[in-house]
Amino acid sequence: MIPNLHLADKVVVVTGASRGIGRSIAQVFAAAGATIHGIARSVENLETLQRSIIENGGNCFTHACDVSDLENLQSVMGEILSESKVVDILINNAGIYATAAVRNMELSQWSSTMNINCSAAFVATRAVLEQMIHRKSGRVIFISSISGKNAEPFGAAYSSSKFAMLGLMQSLALEVAPYGITSNAICPGWVDTEMAHRQINDEQWCSLNQLDPRMSEEITRLSVPQERLIDPLEVAQLALYLCSDAARGVTGQAINICGGLSIR
Repeated sequence: MIPNLHLADKVVVVTGASRGIGRSIAQVFAAAGATIHGIARSVENLETLQRSIIENGGNCFTHACDVSDLENLQSVMGEILSESKVVDILINNAGIYATAAVRNMELSQWSSTMNINCSAAFVATRAVLEQMIHRKSGRVIFISSISGKNAEPFGAAYSSSKFAMLGLMQSLALEVAPYGITSNAICPGWVDTEMAHRQINDEQWCSLNQLDPRMSEEITRLSVPQERLIDPLEVAQLALYLCSDAARGVTGQAINICGGLSIR
């Protein structure tokens, strides 16, 4: 039997929706019939996302919010629930990367990364749980990283936040399993996004990792066994599967999509 990957009448919230992985997820889920509520900082990028989805026959609402402002995020989540009454699927995607050796890392850098990458996911998840439990239905996806399973040097804040995200995902999975709700994480490796290319070409990151900035793109690509970066669309398609009826037995899992860069 062919699994049903259609999301007609489903309401989906995507954080960090205006670029990269979040944008691809929003577009793929809209194409599958879902109504999208995209959250991101950039009004301009959100408008571009909304326009692209509507032009392709989809439904999209946007909410400008810096998710590091947890009270504002909580308020936005409340507004979405007030308008839509339900949230069927939550994609916790918003994230940032911080480059620094632990001995030189500023507390503000640490706090900002943990806030955006993990605390915001907690706030958004907590906001949707009660109505999911009441309806005995729901999907929560956390976009973590292979660096959330195997730490990388000079990215302690990022790795720590992604490790913490997996802990949150697993605890949630066990708590809500009796209610028909699944909680899973996707752990990408190098993905062809603006954020990844900024990191790869960052002078400090190259210096700390002893890479020639002129060769960092090629070295990074060749570090992947498939010798390529993952397309954001591939991540979106995996997320779509995890949110489908075909994956109702998949919960508490952290699934790599990294071209073989990590096999743990």
